[in-house]
Amino acid sequence: MRLVLLGPPGAGKGTQALRLVQRHGIVQLSTGDMLRAAVAAGTPVGLKAKAVMESGGLVSDEIVIGIIAERLDQPDARKGFILDGFPRTVAQADALDKLLADKGLKLDAVIELKVDQAKLLDRILNRAAEAKAKGEPVRKDDDPEVFKTRLEAYNRDTAVVAPYYSARGQLQQIDGMAPIEKVTQAIDSILETA
Repeated sequence: MRLVLLGPPGAGKGTQALRLVQRHGIVQLSTGDMLRAAVAAGTPVGLKAKAVMESGGLVSDEIVIGIIAERLDQPDARKGFILDGFPRTVAQADALDKLLADKGLKLDAVIELKVDQAKLLDRILNRAAEAKAKGEPVRKDDDPEVFKTRLEAYNRDTAVVAPYYSARGQLQQIDGMAPIEKVTQAIDSILETA
C-alpha cells in the first residue's frame, strides 16, 4: 500500500497517518525526518542536503527526491508507505511519479482531507489547549501566527497538488472535518478498493 495524504496544516494528516501505520504495518515517510536521518547517516544525498541546510538554503526538489528514493529502498518501506507532507508542489508530484515508475511502483491512493479552513484555527487552538491540559508540550506550529503563515504557504504553494492528482484520476477526497474515527473509516473504504 503506497499512498499520499494531502490537506492543509491541521487537517489531520498526521493523526490519520499514525492510524494507518498502526492498522496496516506500513511506514510513514516524513520528508523532514528523512532529511535529518540521511544527513545523520552521511548518505551521498544526505551530504548534499547537509551542505545546503548548513548554508541556510532550501533543499532542492532533486535532493528531496533523492532522499525519498533512498528511503524507499529500505526493507521496511517494501510493504508500503504513507507520504505525509510530500509532494508539496506539482514539480515534486511529477518527480515522485517518475521515481515510482523507475522503481516499478505506483501510488495506490492519493487522499485529500478536505477541511473548512475558516475552522482550522479553532481546531489548532483546541489541540494546543488539550496538550496543555494534559501537561504535554504544545507544538510550535500550533501558535496562531505560525499556523496562519503555514496555511498561507499551503494555499500559495501546495494546494495545487490536489488538482494535479485529480487530473490523473487518482485523487480521493474525504471530509476532514468529520470525527477522527469517521475519517479513518472513509480512508479504509478507499484503501479497500485501491
